[in-house]
Amino acid sequence: MIQAQKLRTLLAEDRCHVMPCCYDALSARLIAQEGYALTFMSGFATSASRIGAPDLGLMSYGEVVDQARNITEAIDIPLIGDGDTGYGNAMNVRRTVTGFARAGCAAVMIEDQLAPKRCGHTPGKAVVGRDEAFDRIRAAVDAREELRAAGGDILILARTDARHEHGLAEAIARAERFAELGADILFVEAPRNEAEMRQVCADLPGPKMANIVEGGETPDLPNAALHDIGYSIAAYPLSLMAAAMQAMVTCLRQMRGDTRTGLMNFAELRQRIGFDDYYQASERYASSKRDHGPGGKTR
Repeated sequence: MIQAQKLRTLLAEDRCHVMPCCYDALSARLIAQEGYALTFMSGFATSASRIGAPDLGLMSYGEVVDQARNITEAIDIPLIGDGDTGYGNAMNVRRTVTGFARAGCAAVMIEDQLAPKRCGHTPGKAVVGRDEAFDRIRAAVDAREELRAAGGDILILARTDARHEHGLAEAIARAERFAELGADILFVEAPRNEAEMRQVCADLPGPKMANIVEGGETPDLPNAALHDIGYSIAAYPLSLMAAAMQAMVTCLRQMRGDTRTGLMNFAELRQRIGFDDYYQASERYASSKRDHGPGGKTR
């Protein structure tokens, strides 16, 4: 509930929040350490990191919620979870929203793609009909209201991928109905130019999210331009994973020649992971004051 309230406060600000997307507890921890106000669990990056497979609906509900819980336990900033299509019919959507709230997410994204879903910037995606799309968001909002009645809370990020197959007008019409049904944040995926982005923000109420994929269909505009257009959040779903993968591949290739450059030094690595905080906290407890060797291993 606290994280949902934090997210509402952020969305009320007159700015476009830069939102680096995480894929595990460590990447989320680094985002928080660098002072970002919120993060999103990228389905693309999470599927790649957790199961080593593309984001094509292969991860189960249980795997995704488990990953979200690991992330929320590692950070104190709001996390938006990727609930995909809700993992079934409207009743499954209700369970998905409740599960993400219990995992500590500030918001959950529900989309109108046909299951199994696909990454929004890859070929072959399709959307369900309007009635089914609206039922998903209606069910998500019902679950949110039940959570509130019981003392919990979560925001609903409603996404449409209709631009790809049916054009921008259909995508905007769907998103407008999502807002009428009670969605908190709107996300029209993959507008293809700045004019389309401006039309999305001009035609739709409330907070909107832009999704910036390096090499994707949506223009990679500066944050000031995104704010001027009308976005409240700019998500960067693959930046950290692409940077990490490039660094790992570079290191692996260098190791063949006995070289390793560009590494974080061991002291900073330990500090960012939390060794220093652990040892400081453990000083309060006599039974924890045992001799530890390098890397925190007990001798």
